[in-house]
Amino acid sequence: MKLQVLDKGFVELMSHTPEGDLLVVNAARCSFDKENKEFDEDKDKRLINYLARERHDLPFRHPVATLRLHMPIFVARQMGKHQVGFSWSEVSRRYITGEPEFHEPPIWREKADNVKQGSTDTMHPKSVNMSSRNKFVNSNALAVYNDMLTAGVAPEQARMVLPQSMYTTTVTTGTLLGWHHMWKLRTEKHTQLEAQKYARAIGKIMESLFPVSWEALCLR
Repeated sequence: MKLQVLDKGFVELMSHTPEGDLLVVNAARCSFDKENKEFDEDKDKRLINYLARERHDLPFRHPVATLRLHMPIFVARQMGKHQVGFSWSEVSRRYITGEPEFHEPPIWREKADNVKQGSTDTMHPKSVNMSSRNKFVNSNALAVYNDMLTAGVAPEQARMVLPQSMYTTTVTTGTLLGWHHMWKLRTEKHTQLEAQKYARAIGKIMESLFPVSWEALCLR
C-alpha cells in the first residue's frame, strides 16, 4: 500500500503485525492467562472499545507497522519529534550523491496573526513570484552542491548547502499506539498543513491494518 503525499512524497507500508486487532485482545487477556485463536467480532470488539475508552493503553503497544516516508526535510523534522514507541532510520547524504528532489508547493499561504497557527488558508497574492524564487534557490543550491562534489568535496559537507525543501526518506517502525499519538497531534488544526497531509495518509494505512483498534482509539 502506497499513498502519494504532496508533489513528490509518499507513505508506503513495508510490513506490519498480522491480525493486530487479535494481538491487542490477547495482550489484554494475558493477565488472566487466556488467548483467542480467532477474532470475535462481537466480544473482542467490545473489549477493544473498553480498553480504548478507559485508556488501558498497554495492549495497543504490541502491534507494530513499518512505513517508508518520503517527505521534505522540514516535514521530517516535525514527524521525527515523535520518539516514544518509534524507531527511525533515514537516508544519509554522507553516503549517497544522487540527484535530490525538492518540494515545490502549488501555492504559498499568508502568515497568520497567531504565531501558533503558523499560516492561514489564504493564498499569498505573490504566490507565482514566490514559486519562481523558490525554484531559483533550489536550482542554485543544487548547482553548488554538484560543483562541490565534482571538485572532490566530501558529500557529508557538500550536503549542507541543500535547502530544507529537499526530500528525504525514512524507514519508521512504530507501535499502533505510537502511530495513533502521532496521527492525533499532527492532524490537529494548528499543525502545519504539509505535516497534516502525511498524518492523514498514515491514518488511512493504520485504519486498513488495525480497523477495530484504530476506530476505538480515534473515538476516545
